Amino acid sequence: MKTVATLFQRRRPLTASELGVIPWFKLLSADEQERANQDLQVTEAQAGDYVCRTGRPVTYWFGAIDGLLKMSSDNADGQTMTFTGVPPGGWFGEGTALKREHYRYNIQALRKSLVAGLHVDTFHWLLDHSIGFNRFVMNQLNERLGQFIAAREIDRMTNPNIRVARSLAALFNPVLYPGLGAVLRITQQELAYLVGLSRQRVNEALTTLTKAGAIQVEYGGLRVLQLQALRTQVF
Repeated sequence: MKTVATLFQRRRPLTASELGVIPWFKLLSADEQERANQDLQVTEAQAGDYVCRTGRPVTYWFGAIDGLLKMSSDNADGQTMTFTGVPPGGWFGEGTALKREHYRYNIQALRKSLVAGLHVDTFHWLLDHSIGFNRFVMNQLNERLGQFIAAREIDRMTNPNIRVARSLAALFNPVLYPGLGAVLRITQQELAYLVGLSRQRVNEALTTLTKAGAIQVEYGGLRVLQLQALRTQVF
């Protein structure tokens, strides 16, 4: 039987183009970049692969270079709550890395994804030496708090149209996902996994949001036309 290599075994150094899309890397000095580059690794996760799981000790701070990830947690009854999706450019787990604790959530690839990791020891070294890195992490933590509060609110919403709208707005966060731009490459099935609705119901909600002028459905993705409407309006 052929043994499948683990994500850790498939890791490799980043290319120059992959380093170029890491938002915090450009904030470092030359010496700090050299130290970070020595420890940065990237691996290819297939759809369904877990990047990290609840209860495992933290070893890396992760970021999505390409693809789409889902952050979720299972309760005692076996029900899954999805906190957010992680599109390209998003880095996550800084709170866990700061405290060097065990993960309290799962990160799973929804499609084939490139995931970068910075070793937790280097993460702390940068916190000790780089003002730019500190500011980036501080902004991440601030935005993440608001994101999780919003996720709790979304999880309680019964109006599917608003649920889809707010979930899309959360994915278009310019601080957490600065490289995303105006177009999100996502399928309706992937969005259904993130929102916790059926694909058919998500399709109906997207039709409603399109008619309202908030989004435009394009081949392979969605273009946001009115981000503030997705965040605040009732559809």
